[in-house]
Amino acid sequence: MMHTRRFLFKFTFLSCGVLIHLSLPAIAQELPLDKIVLPKGFAISVFARDVPGARSMTLSPSGTLFVGTRAAGKVYAVLDRDGDNTADKVITIARRLNSPNGVAFRDGAMYVAEINRVLRYDNIEARLADPPTPVVVNDTFPSDPHHGWKFIRFGPDGRLYVPVGAPCNICKESDERYASITRMKVDGTGREIFAHGVRNTVGFDWHPQTQELWFTDNGRDWMGDNLPPDELNHAPQKGLHFGFPYCHGRNVADPEFGGQRRCQEFIPPAMELGPHVASLGMRFYTGTMFPDKYRNQIFIAEHGSWNRSTPIGYRITLVRLEKGRAAKYEVFAQGWLQGRTAWGRPVDVQVMPDGALLVSDDFAGAIYRISYTGGGTPRRKL
Repeated sequence: MMHTRRFLFKFTFLSCGVLIHLSLPAIAQELPLDKIVLPKGFAISVFARDVPGARSMTLSPSGTLFVGTRAAGKVYAVLDRDGDNTADKVITIARRLNSPNGVAFRDGAMYVAEINRVLRYDNIEARLADPPTPVVVNDTFPSDPHHGWKFIRFGPDGRLYVPVGAPCNICKESDERYASITRMKVDGTGREIFAHGVRNTVGFDWHPQTQELWFTDNGRDWMGDNLPPDELNHAPQKGLHFGFPYCHGRNVADPEFGGQRRCQEFIPPAMELGPHVASLGMRFYTGTMFPDKYRNQIFIAEHGSWNRSTPIGYRITLVRLEKGRAAKYEVFAQGWLQGRTAWGRPVDVQVMPDGALLVSDDFAGAIYRISYTGGGTPRRKL
């Protein structure tokens, strides 16, 4: 673990008259992991370096980690062939794609979501060095770049879930596909809207016991530092509406559209998250490495605020469930933000077969591994 902090690049956002700095470490070996604060017994290390723009992740049954990006336009395969919990190789398997944020894996094929289409790379693990020409699964999604990048996953029903973000900060579109979560069959047919009123979700998962969908949602901007909250939502069935653009959080009426509908008409969030934290990837923890109190709880990657006078986020948070309901919201890992300067921005989380938790960072271009080293008797597999 290196303690040097030399910075090669510095970026500054002017937000509400306040400067927010993003400082990129000069080389990956100098990532200041000693700044990350974790609960007692946990440790963090670098799983993969040199993964520029690393965002959403998916793991194949044989252990290949596929990683999407946005601005980089690339998709990577990250390999740990010797099983030492550090990647041996990062292979770029797709280039020049249109914000290929979302990746999923099924039956030997990797699925990639661009802004307006979903691609499929068949038999990809046998052809990492020479990827096949992708098959277009569905190319009928809107092409708007605003909130157009997508997180995708296959649900317990075997369908591919593909969100369509609102093409704006706040607006009301006649096309029902906007601000929704859609799903379709594996061949791209039978697309339908599963959930309405979802401004921009970049992470979702299904409860390992109930098989019900939970998802994060980014709140709108320009309502001040503390409004509205980001959201963690629960969609146990198809057809629910989560309030956008009329209502934010549990009861925050939108200043432009709130007069048209009442907040009571919509499904409230299961948990209100921090305002402008940019909650992205989330996973239920299904591993056995962490203590039992983390089992089936929700880890969330908070990318960090860009327009708040006091920046927040840039961390991993935990939502604890009690009797199927979200009950507590707490910080699990923090330190990517130091004062007003951020050296990393968490995007997604991925539970590994050994129970470790991977965290992608599109700003530092790295993937971290959080493990539990607290000792004690091994937990039995459930």
